[in-house]
Amino acid sequence: MNQLKNIAFIGNSLPRRCGIATFTTDLQQAVSKSPAHVATAIVAMTDHGQIYDYPPEVRLTIADNNRHDYIHAADVLNAGNFDVACLQHEFGIFGGEDGDYIIALLSRLKMPIITTLHTVLAEPSLGQRRVLNELVDLSAKVVVMAEKGRTLLSEVYHVPAGKIEVVPHGIPDMPFSEPAVAKADLGFDGRSVILTFGLLSPNKGIEVMIDAMPLILENRPDAVYVILGATHPNLVRDQGEAYRESLVTRVNDLGVEDSVVFLDRFVDKATLLNLISMCDVYATPYLNEAQMTSGTLAYSFGLGKAVVSTPYWHAQELLADGRGVLVPFGDATAIGREIASLLTDDTRRDPMRRRAYQNSRPMTWQKTAERYLALFLQVAFQNPARQPAAPTNVVMRKAPTLPEPKLGYFMSMCDDTGLFQHAVYSVPDRAHGYCVDDNARALLLSVALNEPGERLLPDALTARFASFVQHAWNPDEKHFRNFMGFDRRWLEDKGSQDSHGRTLWALGECARGDASPSRRTWAAALFAQALPTVEGFGSPRAWAFALLGLDGYCAASPQDMLAQQIRSTLADRLVDIFHRVGKIGWSWFEESLSYDNARLSQALIATGLSAERPDYVAAGLKSLRWLMTIQTNPEGLFRPIGTDGFTDRTGEVKVFDQQPLEATATIAACHAAWRVSHDITWKKEAAKAFAWFLGSNDLSLPVVDLEKGSCRDGLHPTRLNENRGGESVVCYLLGLVEFRKLSRASGHPSTLAPLRALTA
Repeated sequence: MNQLKNIAFIGNSLPRRCGIATFTTDLQQAVSKSPAHVATAIVAMTDHGQIYDYPPEVRLTIADNNRHDYIHAADVLNAGNFDVACLQHEFGIFGGEDGDYIIALLSRLKMPIITTLHTVLAEPSLGQRRVLNELVDLSAKVVVMAEKGRTLLSEVYHVPAGKIEVVPHGIPDMPFSEPAVAKADLGFDGRSVILTFGLLSPNKGIEVMIDAMPLILENRPDAVYVILGATHPNLVRDQGEAYRESLVTRVNDLGVEDSVVFLDRFVDKATLLNLISMCDVYATPYLNEAQMTSGTLAYSFGLGKAVVSTPYWHAQELLADGRGVLVPFGDATAIGREIASLLTDDTRRDPMRRRAYQNSRPMTWQKTAERYLALFLQVAFQNPARQPAAPTNVVMRKAPTLPEPKLGYFMSMCDDTGLFQHAVYSVPDRAHGYCVDDNARALLLSVALNEPGERLLPDALTARFASFVQHAWNPDEKHFRNFMGFDRRWLEDKGSQDSHGRTLWALGECARGDASPSRRTWAAALFAQALPTVEGFGSPRAWAFALLGLDGYCAASPQDMLAQQIRSTLADRLVDIFHRVGKIGWSWFEESLSYDNARLSQALIATGLSAERPDYVAAGLKSLRWLMTIQTNPEGLFRPIGTDGFTDRTGEVKVFDQQPLEATATIAACHAAWRVSHDITWKKEAAKAFAWFLGSNDLSLPVVDLEKGSCRDGLHPTRLNENRGGESVVCYLLGLVEFRKLSRASGHPSTLAPLRALTA
């Protein structure tokens, strides 16, 4: 008997935030959990400049704008002996003209292809028609989720009827329930709840629902409209949060701010289902008829909700025969009247809910998986001579394409004195002059770019940073100055302990790795002069920065016994306060978390490895593991400690403001942890921290401009900080170079036996 063994799904995948990613993941999981016991894998499309912490099911990634990745994916899939490839197609997620790069993949596959069309355009451009026709030609079957899709494929694209299958959008299999329990859990007890969810964009018609709220409130004063969802990433990339802010303004202008709630986040499935469960009416006020598929509509319908919708194609079919209510496009009065009627008439609303729930039972993911499996069997074995595929482990995850360091903006932030401290937007701010902190970081960057595979900074620029550091040294105070005005006058005789430690760090790395032998000698000499001052410091961060510098300096000057003695002293201090302060649930060096936190862990791990001290490594790893739990949000994304008062063991973690230096410090600390353990977890944690720069963060906003190489100063609670100062751009570039180095790294853990035991 013919039996399927191996299925590949091609499309977006969670944790990428979009409907296609959710659908692909849900379908793959439903098929893998079916009684057919089929092995499954996802080939995930990764949008430009993004990195995602994909689950193990994602066995290969494709950078959407890299045609070579598509060809490579075809080769790997062919080597994997898959029975069927199932493509999830939507215009806009594939590279090339009208997404035609996907043709380069499909045309090379040796197994049959089933393509699910999430959009079928009634009036395609010539390019869109060409791509869709090629997709159809390459596919054994094409799947749409509504009868309207079948009609369009037949009448507009002339697809043979036997090639088209209609399989409704899948839904979770949840019991029919009343909203009261979920309302109580979510803080909406006693309210009549209207819900809309999904990525926010202007075509969703949220404005119309907001305009309807005064009419609804006249009839149902306890009503509340919950708008759940982050702004669409493409919209954020192009316009920031202007659209969401316009909606908030509209709410305020209408005076309904107490009855409209924005939940600005992308929630996990369990939370989403709970939020749908609490609503009395679900609204989809889309503005355009040409909406072939709506996952939000399918989910709400499947949970037995009374749905009020505009008559886009999917809604016309799903809500027919009294299973919901259709209202004209853009008609706030009509939608307000119908929702008010449902909220005040249980005898109308409840039967509608039950009809929706009963009619949705064939749509559960289990049923959807059964229908797809039947199609897979049909196309896989329509040739009797074909042998079923053998299980294979050939497919491996391909590392995402990393950005190249773009140095143009960084260099624009420099003048003949050094690196400017601040910027007004992207314009260097002369009013705040310079600081040794940022110029020391710039010197660190210069050394980091001396690594193989990177492009060196111009030597004259590196010399300028070194000169700034030299000029910052105050031999009378045995201390580095920090702040300098634009007129090149120092604003203090000595800077902070932390700035002194950070400058030592830059000097130590310069002594070990600068491209110029003469500058390496200079750095070692100045380091030796400035090091003894640190023994009198009380700042744990200053100790950590100095230890990172000592890691480089001691490698360059192993004969300096005083430096080795000071290294032991500082590391012992860190270990001592770690054991004294750390308690159950608080594995840290201080009573609070502040800034550059991961550098403390990194310093101990690096020192322990160099000095062959397993106790240092153990404290560093333990503290870093704990810190990573604190620096992870409920969606699993990297969330640095915010600067808004930071946090202590008795208070809640401060989420904002979030700054680039925290992500960079975490990447470097994870790299150090990987060096001693080669535990792949540390690479994954570093990837999450780097992805924060690219938009995998609490606001789903990219912090960096990959084309220019600029980096915003951080995340406020509702928006980006659009200023792009010296610290931010250098931290981003340092984080990028560090992550590129870690991504290329391979090998085995340290041969130091005690370290192996500690890191197992």
